[in-house]
Amino acid sequence: MGVPPRDHPLARSPLAERASALLGSAWQKRRLPEPSLVAQEIWQIAARPLGALAETAEHAGRGAGEVADFRERFERLAAAVREEADLNPLGRAMAHGQLVRVVRNRLRLGALWARRPAMAETPLAPPIIVIGHMRSGTTRIHKLLAADPAHSHTRYCDAYHPVPSRFGVNRAKSALDLALLGALNPWLQSIHPMAPARAEEELAWISAALHHSIYESQWHIPSFSAWSEARDPAPIYREFARVLRTDAAHRGNAGRPRVMKVPAFAEDLATLLGEFPDARLVIAERDREAVLKSAVSLAANQMAIQSDSCDLARIEALWRHKIAMREARMAEALGNWDGPVTRLDFDALNEDWEASIRRTYADLGLTLTERALVAMRAMMDESARGSHRDHSAQLARFAERRAG
Repeated sequence: MGVPPRDHPLARSPLAERASALLGSAWQKRRLPEPSLVAQEIWQIAARPLGALAETAEHAGRGAGEVADFRERFERLAAAVREEADLNPLGRAMAHGQLVRVVRNRLRLGALWARRPAMAETPLAPPIIVIGHMRSGTTRIHKLLAADPAHSHTRYCDAYHPVPSRFGVNRAKSALDLALLGALNPWLQSIHPMAPARAEEELAWISAALHHSIYESQWHIPSFSAWSEARDPAPIYREFARVLRTDAAHRGNAGRPRVMKVPAFAEDLATLLGEFPDARLVIAERDREAVLKSAVSLAANQMAIQSDSCDLARIEALWRHKIAMREARMAEALGNWDGPVTRLDFDALNEDWEASIRRTYADLGLTLTERALVAMRAMMDESARGSHRDHSAQLARFAERRAG
């Protein structure tokens, strides 16, 4: 069965509609228990598999301030989801599942660090960090640089299942995750292509420490967003660094520069550079209005599945604010940065990606090998056959509808 046309930013798939209706009916008739969005109840559910080890796991490898920061973030996020997000039944089930997973993964990582503390302290090669708004070309830049065998990258399965596993268990879990998400949201892969073992941004790792970025992209939670934007993100990035070091230790690639990217890095660039002072930076640039249109489309797609009261004007206002704030914070951080940095323009990358990449390597003092170019060409050839180009067609249809 083909992917249905997406004729409106807030379109929903028939399966998502049916799933939400069935869940609502089952809860109303008490055939299924309604999932909780109360922080304490979610914590108890998440901690249950660890039993008596849960308290130790919460603190292992973390300072008291970081533990307190996560607890406060969790309480505030759960309250905002309950009181502001206006979720439909499917959205409530998805929110419950995400919040349980966040706490459970945090405790399981703590349990791992209690047993093997050195993993969270693994020395790393200087990373290469792609900075820029979502929809500004960061994904393409990230995948090009990650294709170089001299570099390392984060896989989707490790981003969303960060506790190391054996025998490909996390890859299997991720394949199931993506299959379910694809069924509920058939346009997801056209907006952001993903696969279990492919290079993926580290958004899930900062979200695991309750950064607001992933949550405000799918739920209307203005109180939490504003509070978190104003709060010191240092505890988030210390946890992020521990997870990164653990992943590098598990995969045995700590000696190769990790290519990383998360659009929210622009918001917290000064803090990020405090954690990685030896980083090399690649700044992605694109026309602001083009970024806005694409970002609103992405957020609307995520929100529409989980709420029946989405407001496109409200979504656009949020992302105008996010873009302006991130640009201001990024400019301030870069003004105090004297490390290696280069800039890549979206249109120039479209016109001649090889020339752009050659200049990037020269600016950053990196060696571009023929082996790396071969891998990058293969990646670009595969990308040309991918479904992500469908998103441009969706944006064109939205523009035609507005004009009509």
